[in-house]
Amino acid sequence: MNFKNLIAIGLLAVACSPQKTCEKEVPANIEWSHKSNISVYETSANTDHRLSATPSTSFGKAIQPLETELAVFVNPSKQFQTFIGIGGAITDAVTEVFDQLSAPKQKELMDAYYGPNGIDYTLLRTTIHSSDFGSESYTYIEEGDKDLKTFSIDRDKKLRIPMIKEAMRLASDSLLFYVSPWSPPAFMKGRENMLRGGSLLPEFYQSWASYYAKFIKAYEAEGMPIWGLTIQNEPMAVQTWESCVYTAEEERDFLKKYLGPTLEKEGLGDKNIVVWDHNRDLITQRANTIFGDPEAAKYAWGIGFHWYERWAGGESMWDNLKNVKESYPDKELLFTEGCIESFDVTEYQRWSNGERYGKSMINDFNAGTVGWTDWNILLDHTGGPNHVGNFCFAPIHADTRTDELIYTPSYYYIGHFSKFIRSGAKRVSTSCSRSYFHSTSFLNADGSMVTVVMNDTDEAINYKLIVDELETKLEIAAHGIQTLVY
Repeated sequence: MNFKNLIAIGLLAVACSPQKTCEKEVPANIEWSHKSNISVYETSANTDHRLSATPSTSFGKAIQPLETELAVFVNPSKQFQTFIGIGGAITDAVTEVFDQLSAPKQKELMDAYYGPNGIDYTLLRTTIHSSDFGSESYTYIEEGDKDLKTFSIDRDKKLRIPMIKEAMRLASDSLLFYVSPWSPPAFMKGRENMLRGGSLLPEFYQSWASYYAKFIKAYEAEGMPIWGLTIQNEPMAVQTWESCVYTAEEERDFLKKYLGPTLEKEGLGDKNIVVWDHNRDLITQRANTIFGDPEAAKYAWGIGFHWYERWAGGESMWDNLKNVKESYPDKELLFTEGCIESFDVTEYQRWSNGERYGKSMINDFNAGTVGWTDWNILLDHTGGPNHVGNFCFAPIHADTRTDELIYTPSYYYIGHFSKFIRSGAKRVSTSCSRSYFHSTSFLNADGSMVTVVMNDTDEAINYKLIVDELETKLEIAAHGIQTLVY
């Protein structure tokens, strides 16, 4: 990895409480000048450009574009959601691979994600006990302990907690940290293990709600403030790994009768509770059921979603996100997980993997999403470890046989957003004159504008960037992504 290609820019770092969504004062009115310099960063296939600074440009007076010209239109006076961050998950699998790396490679990995010369993550997710990504399935209590008397996070203190603390230490902005369970303990589902679905039995609703509170308090006692939590990872999926099914009504009732009141009683009412945490396909029904109930809705900060609904008709279900945001404008959208499935060790550099990230992030943000969380930040050369063989891609892989870090296109595509759009930014109106071109823009708290454009076609494209009454002309390579900072 050549970090000379990762050009650090000096954006304003404003401290905010990790307990709250970071709110910063964003200028409402910006006067753009033809003297404004536009810094251009590019990643593109079949070149050596990887978040590389390319020749800068400046604005001139805008003229009416022709129908034959491709243009990106940015209107800074029209502002939308407040951005909270971009990041990834530190799972047991991540920490197990990390532990096998040499000290220099461990430092390189952490700097690549959280350091000022890396891609500067501002969101972090971890699991409440085990998920599939790790070498084994486990909980924090002895089986059958309904009263949680044996609750302990001691096993997390060996690998997971030190790595999370180091990420928090390195992050240039406050690192918003949230947590998710994959399944209650097996006995709470009346089963022999946590795998292959099942449902939380009503007699254990209170025990399970108390389990979240104990976890949050235990982690915070270790010096890791928790911003929020999701109720259940993928609550409509019977997986071969740890999983638990909730209907919309069951999740609603668990939230309003048990989890919400329990967190309040335990002094944790400031935690941001995220419902659903599954794909875009069924998100509207879950939102209608939970947000449509005032008693449940008062406990919910927003709704989380994944991108694994390709079997349901493609990855273009962003209208469902817009529907939820339009229907419940006081609730937030959060992308909680995505990764490239079907790991193939010969295809680390498959370019379409990065483009899947870029297209999803642009469309998710344009639909009103406030934050975006990748899945594992690191996996090994097998796409694991995973105790049920569900191997996947990560933005960075480690070949633990050779102590090598392998950076995939996904890492750079994520970086085109995470490095330049900072917590507290406001999304602003952006549109393209061609359907095959993709773009989004954010206004940072320091007054800098960030426009990301993406070209997933086989040809280089000339285009105009038009901001208010100013414009500039640029070119983007085939299968390229650019970040424009001005």
